[in-house]
Amino acid sequence: MADNTPTGPVETGAAMDYAEHEKTFSLFVGMTKYGTLACVALMVAMAFGFFTSAGFFSALVLFILINAVGAYLLR
Repeated sequence: MADNTPTGPVETGAAMDYAEHEKTFSLFVGMTKYGTLACVALMVAMAFGFFTSAGFFSALVLFILINAVGAYLLR
């Protein structure tokens, strides 16, 4: 029977691929930023469309405008 107990010191741990960790973290932060921007833009556009007499198309234009300006600012 094979013995699966670790032979090295526990403090060193397994070899890590730090470049891959950095890429994953950058992707996560980017998706979080732009996902939050989309949610905020949607909430603002919905409030604008529902609570004013502007209507759907004005709210849609506002949604697109907020996303465009936000994406430019978040780069």
